[in-house]
Amino acid sequence: MAAATKLYKKSLGFFAQIQQYRSNANYTAGASIRTRNELFNEEQRRQREAVGRIDKIEVRYLGLPEDVTLVMNSHISTPYNCAQHLSEGHCQRAVLALLDGSVPWDVHRPLQESCTLQLLNFNVSEPHVVNKAFWRTCSFMLGAALQRVFKEEAKLQLHSFPSPNIKSGSFVHDIVLGAQNWQPTKAEMRAISAEMVKLAAQDLRIERLEVDQELAKEMFKESHYKSEQLPSIAQQNQSRVTLYRLGEHIDISRGPMVASTRFLGKCTVSTAHKLTDEGPSNAFYRIQGVALPSGFMLNHFAYGLLEQRSQKLNSARLPNEPFEDQRQMQLS
Repeated sequence: MAAATKLYKKSLGFFAQIQQYRSNANYTAGASIRTRNELFNEEQRRQREAVGRIDKIEVRYLGLPEDVTLVMNSHISTPYNCAQHLSEGHCQRAVLALLDGSVPWDVHRPLQESCTLQLLNFNVSEPHVVNKAFWRTCSFMLGAALQRVFKEEAKLQLHSFPSPNIKSGSFVHDIVLGAQNWQPTKAEMRAISAEMVKLAAQDLRIERLEVDQELAKEMFKESHYKSEQLPSIAQQNQSRVTLYRLGEHIDISRGPMVASTRFLGKCTVSTAHKLTDEGPSNAFYRIQGVALPSGFMLNHFAYGLLEQRSQKLNSARLPNEPFEDQRQMQLS
């Protein structure tokens, strides 16, 4: 096992000692996280076994090197499986899928019926859908990184991450901490950024799972804020809740997201804005950052401008504000 690399915080003592993890199996989570993952695994297994009779579907792939029709398995085969019939390059580059020319679809999400399929990457002519999925994934990964770096005594609670707005210049995750006067240092922001880079290096597949409301309640029963949000989320989706997982981190999001953490390139968690006090001792904070997809390069000056812009308070709905549109409650 790689030697532990320790970061000692000089002020509030919030950050956990950071360890170099050789694999996801080495990641030590709390009891509630372990239970959540066990329930996720059980439901994932149950859904696979419940497929029953396997129907064949025709997937018309549109793209290079040529259009081709693939015969796949309904509710089992994924866009990634289709890419495997094309080439290793298709598998490596596929960030997101587009069905029937208009429906964004997770690369590892089973296909349900015959359709046309496009495999999208960051170089497509109209990248808005891909960029939005990337921004959403950055917020999701930020939540995972925050859980890894904060000590238990910081009383970290992940609240939500607003729907991505690329024009805002930052991805966001709203949290609650057990302190009302946290003023993070540059070293602390770098520690969170480094944790996101570690997640990217692990090339963790991002999994999607739709569950019923009761199971979601059981999975998040230890999370005060998630428990509050679940009824409204389920109400908008026929009592179903969409979950995503990377490693052992699970959160609620309508998606879609990119296929793997490896698509995160250069990344900076740039600032933490205190939003408001929460009770006698807690407070809401908005953690913000900026990132580039893997393989994209900017010179130091240009990227520095993006970092500066990302520090401006993101104008997304604040976590303590009422939801004007209940659909916005489906976390990103």
